[in-house]
Amino acid sequence: MSSAPLRVVLADDSYLVREAITHVLAAAPEIEIVATCEDGDGLRAAVEAELPDVVLTDIRMPPSGDDEGITIANGLRETHPDIGVVVVSQYADPRYGVALLEGGSDGRAYLLKERLHDRGQLVSALEAVAGGGSVVDSKVVEALISARARAEASPLAELTQRELEILSEIAQGKSNMAIAEHLVLTKRAVEKHINAIFLKLGLTQAEDFSRRVKAALIYLSQQPDSAPEGV
Repeated sequence: MSSAPLRVVLADDSYLVREAITHVLAAAPEIEIVATCEDGDGLRAAVEAELPDVVLTDIRMPPSGDDEGITIANGLRETHPDIGVVVVSQYADPRYGVALLEGGSDGRAYLLKERLHDRGQLVSALEAVAGGGSVVDSKVVEALISARARAEASPLAELTQRELEILSEIAQGKSNMAIAEHLVLTKRAVEKHINAIFLKLGLTQAEDFSRRVKAALIYLSQQPDSAPEGV
């Protein structure tokens, strides 16, 4: 006796992508698409109405236009922990991989859209997360490893979180007093942190203004580029 098909809610702000995925999965008897949505609000409503086994969602959708799919996936851990989630993206962005998996990998998958034409791979990912498993596209894994390696080699790796916050403020051109007011610190505390930053970055043999400029340039050079549109 065959088991009931997995009930899937599909969300993507592109009509063409929704139609393509629906077409691919139409020939998979083990999968039933019970609702399709074009934005995060529609997806949330569909989840409550259908209580699917799995959510298959794009990452960047309205209304936020940013990581809507990731936000919903993480929220479902609290509200519907038994629902698996497969997120799909056009790009192997390590930031999204970390955001999806930092709360645990159980019942979560991250696939690139270029894989969606492969019915077998897509069905396998849907079945895996429905059973509490995890699937991460090999290109996403490579991106995560590369990002980790870059972070470990970065001159910023030795800075504390507070020092990174202050360095970010320096990179915005703020004075010590402005930084102190924004971070609710004393001016003396800010100066102490800045001296520690200069020491860790090896900026001990220059004038203060020059050191601030060099520190800001180091910080900005280590920041990832903005994610491309259309994720």
